[in-house]
Amino acid sequence: MASITVYWRPMCGYCEQLKGELAERGVEFDQVDIWTDRAQAEVVKAATGGNEIVPTVQVGQRFLVNPSVAEVLDAAA
Repeated sequence: MASITVYWRPMCGYCEQLKGELAERGVEFDQVDIWTDRAQAEVVKAATGGNEIVPTVQVGQRFLVNPSVAEVLDAAA
């Protein structure tokens, strides 16, 4: 399975839902709070056309913007 990184920010319900669903399925993933790590916010902006849209998920070298857990799992397989 490809490595997974979830870019998120505090108070984002969609972020918490996705992280919870991944954890429930036993999927290992890294988490990056883009409000704490502003350099990583630039990664998200580059992946989303200039916006800080979260959750943005990096699976290997591919970026998914606001994906479902199924989309993340399919990309990681």
